[in-house]
Amino acid sequence: MKVYKGKEIRNVAILGHGGSGKTTLTEAALYTTQVKNRIGSVDDGNTTSDFDKEEIARKTSISTSLIPVEWNNHKINFLDTPGYFDFIGEVQSARKTAGSLLIMMDATSGIEVGTESAWEYAMDKNRPTFIFVNKMDKENADFTKVLEDLREKFGKKIAPFQIPLGEKDGFIGNVNVVKMIAREYDGQNCNEKEIPSEMIDQANEMRELLIESVAESDEDLLEKYFEGEEFTEEEIQQGLRAGVINGEIVPVVCGSTVKNVGVHTLMDMIIDYSPSPQDMPPKEGINPITEEPEERGFEEDAPFSAQVFKTIVDPYLGKITLLKVFSGILKNDMEVLNANKDEKEKLGAPFLLRGKDQIEISEVRAGDIAAVSKLQHTMTGDTLCDIDKPIVYSPIEFEEPQLYLAIRPKARGDEEKISSGLQKLSEEDPSFLFERNKETKQVLVRGQGELHIKIICNKLKNKFGVDVELEDAKVPYRETIKNKADVQGKHKKQSGGHGQYGDVKMTFEPSQKDFEFEEKIFGGSVPKSYIPAVEKGIIESMGKGVLAGQPVTKIKATLYDGSYHDVDSSEMAFKIAASIAFKKGMEEAKPILLEPIVKVEVLVPEDYMGDVMGDLNKRRGKINGMEPQNNGKQVVIAEVPQSEMFKYAIDLRSMTQARGKFSMEFLRYEEVPANLTGKIVEALKEEEE
Repeated sequence: MKVYKGKEIRNVAILGHGGSGKTTLTEAALYTTQVKNRIGSVDDGNTTSDFDKEEIARKTSISTSLIPVEWNNHKINFLDTPGYFDFIGEVQSARKTAGSLLIMMDATSGIEVGTESAWEYAMDKNRPTFIFVNKMDKENADFTKVLEDLREKFGKKIAPFQIPLGEKDGFIGNVNVVKMIAREYDGQNCNEKEIPSEMIDQANEMRELLIESVAESDEDLLEKYFEGEEFTEEEIQQGLRAGVINGEIVPVVCGSTVKNVGVHTLMDMIIDYSPSPQDMPPKEGINPITEEPEERGFEEDAPFSAQVFKTIVDPYLGKITLLKVFSGILKNDMEVLNANKDEKEKLGAPFLLRGKDQIEISEVRAGDIAAVSKLQHTMTGDTLCDIDKPIVYSPIEFEEPQLYLAIRPKARGDEEKISSGLQKLSEEDPSFLFERNKETKQVLVRGQGELHIKIICNKLKNKFGVDVELEDAKVPYRETIKNKADVQGKHKKQSGGHGQYGDVKMTFEPSQKDFEFEEKIFGGSVPKSYIPAVEKGIIESMGKGVLAGQPVTKIKATLYDGSYHDVDSSEMAFKIAASIAFKKGMEEAKPILLEPIVKVEVLVPEDYMGDVMGDLNKRRGKINGMEPQNNGKQVVIAEVPQSEMFKYAIDLRSMTQARGKFSMEFLRYEEVPANLTGKIVEALKEEEE
């Protein structure tokens, strides 16, 4: 593939609901540009984009694939993203990399949850966006209905650039209402023809909607429109391009990717109306030395800078790093700075990826996307730049994963392999997190959904040879006391020679602090040198309470008396005496079980408010308030026991048809209700056995 300049490049992320045809679009584009001699099928597992074993087996995309194609002396870098919500991190990294977004829609299904989600991403920063209404050859396809629904839900930004030529099995092309010409497809070629007479009125009607959008994109054009003057074709073209680039016009086109109808026109439109890197504003960053803001334009003669948007970890091929060049030129054998890690990296020969296929290239210019291999320090989100002109770009923002599951090895001794494998997989997919909980002794994986975590487990097996099982996360309970107790702890042991003797009298009572220790010894009944041992004995004993063996918190221990032996007393003896006193004191001071409480904020459309609030109540939650949002949604704020929230991500998705989102953070510990304590204590004791 030849080297392209920035003005000849278009970077397009394909978004949309699962099954809307994103991957098949890339197949049609590869076929149209004669890279492939047939359009691959997701069901047959022979697409360029879905090459991973998991993708082929599940017949769905689970990661973003880069599909570069050459069309009319331009290069289009398609970023094919997953439609399933568990892999939203892939969408977020692709969105940051792309100059424009293409939302795929199924003409038979209309606006789906994935369409709404893609639209929200597009409108977040008014990104240049196109909508491709796919599957127009299907029995229930209705372009007019889809268009009406789009305009009703998303507003006047929606601008039809085409209307279908034929319908259902007879769908053969489209009418371009910008240029007022029909295009007929035969599966391989696209032929221009006159608009059929019976479609002229409909085409004019759609064109009027388009002219309205053009007028609203520019004040001079708006004035001309109100005065009833006709726009020239050049004014229409310029007005449309300006409107698309600033996010004020969203073109809607139609086609059938399986039959390769509409794909030629779509690629023409991407070149005509979507921004090249040089149409984009300069990239903002921070100079890590001066910590001052700095900008880099997409210019080839500027100092080199790039950002990593994806990492592929392969146990055989090593690490492949995908990056977008923001300024300068990427060449072989460059030494660059990883500005996030303050480490130098030696770049080998750059190459292009098309799915898993590597394509040689001599250099990569500002605005283009490429790959390099075997970097030592670099991860997704890092900035690579000229050593003498450092800059750090803003990180890729990933949604906080909220589904907790624990994993454990099927074979003993594989714990280290799990940790190493998860670390490498997190480089590839930063949208999941993992940690080892010191209290519960579990390795917890936090993912975007159940499928996300299962895929991670499968990759551990296939890539790193570790077979694991999933289990529920354990709750880190605590114990404390409600009353005050006055007890004695005495340790006396004679075993020939020196014995052991330690004697303490102590009180235990509730405290607002995690732990308080006070000594009120008068007259030297316990020597000062042994008092630290008493405190240490209590602290060590707090690791395991008397009720259910859980860590103890919120207690105050006061040492007020005791006795010692000149010969047999020791620090160890007083530690043991203190632990005896602790156990007695806990038992007498009415021990109770505490559970973690989390603050939960649930963002949902108003239609689901009742269901969500009712469900939170069932989870023993306390609703603290609601905050209306600008987009017709509400944020429900509640406090809920953590034990009820580990799998909330699955239930919320089901309850709201994947339209709800939530965040969660630890607040405090509270007493477990008496009616639940016995059952929980019994379960915790069984785990100990």
